[in-house]
Amino acid sequence: MGPKRAELLEKNLGIRTYYDLLYHFPTHYVDRTTVRRIADFEGEDMPSVQVRGRFVSFSVQGEGAKTRLVGLFSDGSGVMEVVWFQRIKFLREHYHTSTEYVVFGKPSVFNGRWSMVHPEVDVPGAPGVQEGFRGVYPLTEQLRNRGFSSKTFSAAAAMILGSAGCVSETLPPHVVGRHGLMGLHEALVNIHAPVSTGALERARLRLKFEELFYLQLDIQRYARRRSSCSEGFLFARIGRFFNTFYSDFLPFPLTGAQKRVVREIRADMGSGRQMNRLLQGDVGSGKTLVALLTMLIALDNGAQACLMAPTEILATQHYETISSLVAPMGVNVRLLTGSTRRKARAEIHSQLEDGSLHILIGTHAVIEDDVRFHNLGFVVIDEQHRFGVAQRARLWTKSSVPPHVLVMTATPIPRTLAMTVYGDLDVSVIDELPPGRKPVKTLLRYDEERFATYQGIGRQLRKGRQVYIVYPLIKENEKLDLRSLEEGYESVCDAFRDYRVAYLHGKMRPEEKDYQMQLFASHEADILVSTTVIEVGVNVPNATTMVIENSERFGLSQLHQLRGRVGRGGEQSYCILMTKRKIAGDTRRRLELMTATTDGFEIAEADMQMRGPGDIEGTMQSGVPFDLRIANLATDGQIVQLARDTACEVLDADPLLSAPENALLVRQLGLLSSRLKDWSRIS
Repeated sequence: MGPKRAELLEKNLGIRTYYDLLYHFPTHYVDRTTVRRIADFEGEDMPSVQVRGRFVSFSVQGEGAKTRLVGLFSDGSGVMEVVWFQRIKFLREHYHTSTEYVVFGKPSVFNGRWSMVHPEVDVPGAPGVQEGFRGVYPLTEQLRNRGFSSKTFSAAAAMILGSAGCVSETLPPHVVGRHGLMGLHEALVNIHAPVSTGALERARLRLKFEELFYLQLDIQRYARRRSSCSEGFLFARIGRFFNTFYSDFLPFPLTGAQKRVVREIRADMGSGRQMNRLLQGDVGSGKTLVALLTMLIALDNGAQACLMAPTEILATQHYETISSLVAPMGVNVRLLTGSTRRKARAEIHSQLEDGSLHILIGTHAVIEDDVRFHNLGFVVIDEQHRFGVAQRARLWTKSSVPPHVLVMTATPIPRTLAMTVYGDLDVSVIDELPPGRKPVKTLLRYDEERFATYQGIGRQLRKGRQVYIVYPLIKENEKLDLRSLEEGYESVCDAFRDYRVAYLHGKMRPEEKDYQMQLFASHEADILVSTTVIEVGVNVPNATTMVIENSERFGLSQLHQLRGRVGRGGEQSYCILMTKRKIAGDTRRRLELMTATTDGFEIAEADMQMRGPGDIEGTMQSGVPFDLRIANLATDGQIVQLARDTACEVLDADPLLSAPENALLVRQLGLLSSRLKDWSRIS
């Protein structure tokens, strides 16, 4: 690699060192063990194949940008064209009619003749020519145009691995031996140039395990250090606030899951160490009630509590719910958002500082510098993946002793993702719905069935029920064939002239949003036409039907969140997924899964399998501390578990990694630290 090619590699792929190059793995492999005959080519969509023969002739054709080099290639059974559009002069001088070549590429038919465009061309048996399994590497268009190919990377990897002798082992013998793992040097050789499918699978297992093992070791080491060293408030009392609310004002009996989670949180708060707990619960499972009960424990111990939500709608919803529940007990609850008036804001600041304000609920406004607490002891962060790590961390600075932290999410998180992204948090799960809730019936309907769908909506409206209709766009977009809120509002008003229609979208002024939402919440409006701004935090028990337009445009987790806005009362509720008849197969499977289950955890697992971990509602922005080069949280669940168990066993036996046999682990964690993010503020 000369300086210019090295610069291109760094710019396009971030490859700077031999390590980077060796860990730039193929995405898939092609089998170069079989030679095909041109006479046997058939079908419109043939895979890449290799052919052995000679060039009969070369000719330069076309002019200007359309100039191309065309070689006629024969293997004795037939003739095909081989075409190049770049590096024409070099290739014309490089290839000869007297030499035998192996040509590898994807055949296609052009002007009635088989052809290959920009194939790989090798001399059989020449040094560096890889036969058998050949890796296909991720490349950018710029690199391809500058002469880089998969062959470039496989040759470079072979050169490094051959000249370096044996690559130093990065896992201790007791870990390698226990799991029967392939050695690192052998694994790197077989990931770039596998000698067999079995060797390739063993190499993948070794490299995936190592990547996930060091990730889990780093997470677990930090989590244990934080757990043993992080002093927190000692909330030993259960007093008047909690007991009065539990005995006199509880709106409905707690489920067994809610009781279990309250006990887990209570134990943390009484341990003398700072709590750092993730509360997972499906939509409508009663997480807010659990959060309120545990905030009341903080109040009983003389501390203040704060709940931070990502949107004004959600913050307002929490405020209205919580303040109405605790008002008879004299608990002072206030709401602080970006639109809070100056006079009210001054009152809130004053009450926070003198301790007369018990519970503050708000958006990111609660972390502003001028918001100071008298004694903040308990923090609830709702839908935490919508806040950046730095934003969440600023709440810690509001108290001299780190407050207990309860992170809530209504997006069920697959187990393998939770143990990695949230590996330093203790996890509680509410896996029951409150009694009396009926599962929402989800129906898939096509655009031509709109009339029948509207008839069903009409039947619900005549019963006095309310309806959500959700659109993916606010305004019509010529580039996207999607229904918009603006045109939808007009058609809904026209179709349901006897009913009042409200509308809501994210670009409205806060006071206008509140007005429209209040129309619907108070049942002055029967239908709410909205964008996905209602995805979280809207609670209207009388709403029994949700129609989601262009449902094919939404991910599973988002569809599940939207569906959670109905089914919050005692009546049977419906979610209708509207889509075009002609949609892709994987999209249809996604929508059919929504109709088959209301289990949020099952949906989240399927979403991660279909879309990959990076697409789950932005969860990853808070999560995996370095880019995974070969492991996949969506498909490697068993290896994640094996890596986690092994990391825990190592730390159980040697918590400080001070034993001689673990010196390699400490050294490797240090080398990896340049690619590790700081976990110390992840909550």
